Amino acid sequence: MDMKAVAAAQFYAQARPATAPGASSGGLSEKFTQIAESFTQTLQRGEETAKAAMLGDADPHALVQALAATELAVETAVTIRDKVVEAYQEILRMPV
Repeated sequence: MDMKAVAAAQFYAQARPATAPGASSGGLSEKFTQIAESFTQTLQRGEETAKAAMLGDADPHALVQALAATELAVETAVTIRDKVVEAYQEILRMPV
């Protein structure tokens, strides 16, 4: 057997666990879950601060900060959604 073939087989055996299905999907899934929870918490904090400001329990500065954080979170989510849709459309345009 050729030494290059043996080396290639060894490299493949080392790389295979990293490319195996489910090898890193747990970490990625957990990361998406954390991002979604953080987004939800930001929206909830903004809503709670807005309600408190309407009742006179929060200062206007806190309201502006909460609304800015909420706006940034929503804009980020929309940007990510747009990029995912764009990538999906690019995949659909690929010749088979």
